[in-house]
Formats: sequence, C-alpha cells, structure tokens
Amino acid sequence: MTTTATIDSQKLSERLGSATPPRVLDVRTPGEFETAHIAGAYNVPLDLLREHRDEIIKHLDDEVVLVCRSGQRAAQAEESLRDAGLANVHILDGGIVAWESAGFAVNRGTQRWDLERQVRLVAGSIVLTSILGSAIAPQLKWVAAAVGGGLTFAALANTCAMGMLLSKLPYNRGATCDAPTIVAQLVGSSAIQRAG
Repeated sequence: MTTTATIDSQKLSERLGSATPPRVLDVRTPGEFETAHIAGAYNVPLDLLREHRDEIIKHLDDEVVLVCRSGQRAAQAEESLRDAGLANVHILDGGIVAWESAGFAVNRGTQRWDLERQVRLVAGSIVLTSILGSAIAPQLKWVAAAVGGGLTFAALANTCAMGMLLSKLPYNRGATCDAPTIVAQLVGSSAIQRAG
C-alpha cells in the first residue's frame, strides 16, 4: 500500500514560482473552480478524470499536484492516477481552503456554494422535512433514515452519491469542461513549457 504524498501551501507556492513548476489539477466541479482557484490550475473534475483518466494521463509527464476543497476528492483522484501508473502525484494538504487560509492568492469568478455545503443543505432539508412530515405520515421517517444511512455509507466509503448527483446540476457545471478541452489545454501548456 502506498502512502499519500501531500504538499503544504507554502511549499506549493514556492514550487509554482520555480523554473519547473508542478502541474496543478483542480478536481472540483467547474462551478467551484470558477468561484476560486489557484492561478494556472487546470480544472479536471473528479468524475471526468475517472472517466477519461487514460487519455488525460498521457499528457501528465510532469509533477502533478491535486487540489479540491479540503483534500477528500483529491485523494480519490490520486488513487486513480497512481493506479494508472502516474508516480509523481501530490495532494495539496487541506485543499483550496488551506491555500486561502494561508493567505495565498486565488483567481475569483462567480461565487457559488461549494459542493460539500450543497450536500449538507440538501441532506439536512430532506431529513428535516421527513421528520416534520412524519407527524402526519409516519412512514416518512424512513426517508430520513435512508438519508442518514446514505451519509453513513458515504463516510465509510469515502464517496458521496448525493455530491456526484449535485455536481451534474447546471449550477455546478459552470464553464464548459469536457475531456477534449482539458486535453487540448494540457497539450498546449506542455508545448509552451518545452519552448520556454
């Protein structure tokens, strides 16, 4: 079993200013990425990375640093990339939250709620509505139980079906983000780095 390689915000900032900066892949949704991201990062949402991993990995010959909100999705992306044979992969310790807390700059766009906050809102609303509604229709308590069971499974499996569903909403899609566009960006930046 391999151990997760992390990099803290200070070290990443130093590496980004070096002659050979790492490739930063932000695996959050396009909407989250648009809200705030590290300058020069590429948005490769986790679901897209998983689906097109072999095509994307062909263009990741450099050191790669994975970023998400707090590190959970980045850890899943790291596992996927390591399984495909990419060795020089790191996770930004604490994610974009730690980066901003340390005072490092981000590019800002349209402000949206992050995916984890959306999951808490939807799950909490379903549970609250189900419990209140169970006073009239007692069987609604099972809806609350199902959501609680789903959240428990999500924690144990380190995945979130509700989050994956919410990430597909137009609100979270933001700018166009598809495999051909991402690959073209990665190829273009590789050519620029080689020429520089």
